[in-house]
Amino acid sequence: INDKFLVMKSYFFLIALLFAAVLTRAQSAERNLYFNQKEIDRITRGNRETAMPLLPLSSPEGIQSLRAVSANISTADSLLPVLAQRMLLCVTDSATGGVGIAAPQVGVNRNLIWVQRYDREQMPFALFVNPRILWKSELSRKGAEGDLSFPGRAEVYRSYVIQVTYQTLEGAQKTEIIEGFTAVIVQHEIDHLHGILLTDRASEQAEPPYTPAELHIPLYIRQIPQR
Repeated sequence: INDKFLVMKSYFFLIALLFAAVLTRAQSAERNLYFNQKEIDRITRGNRETAMPLLPLSSPEGIQSLRAVSANISTADSLLPVLAQRMLLCVTDSATGGVGIAAPQVGVNRNLIWVQRYDREQMPFALFVNPRILWKSELSRKGAEGDLSFPGRAEVYRSYVIQVTYQTLEGAQKTEIIEGFTAVIVQHEIDHLHGILLTDRASEQAEPPYTPAELHIPLYIRQIPQR
């Protein structure tokens, strides 16, 4: 009886340890979904109503931030709207003249990007929280790209059509198909979230396995008669 009791006691002890480990890991993951103190200090530094400064790649801070892999952020974090607004002010500043920005470019390694939607009327900027590309077309386009974090441009191949999933600032989950130049911007900014720069893409594509797509497709525009 004593042996059986000891076995059962050990069994329950191991179960308790396992449960505690799982709970601790879950709590740690939950904490990691919110800004840490270093990120809070950067987001709230200076005037909250002004643009956050860009970190140039030429600076030690810039190299560290732009080469790191970013983490997801909870849309429930009260500072997320502050970061989003300050990023938007940065990319839309006339001195910046950008079409997209990622949080690592302002020193916050979280999965957050702004993209100018050339595929929509008035070409507004749209926020993508925790974006992920689910699918990319084999059909690609080649074009010159620049970056807010360093000077110069590079020719890069990007998929012409992508499927992306993301959250809105309010936490709603969205999935959509994006194509053309807007898809290029999304891919460029999501690369930033993985510590990948356009110069990296250009280098790896120095001898790309791409061939011209001989697409002889007649296209038409339907003329709808006025009534």
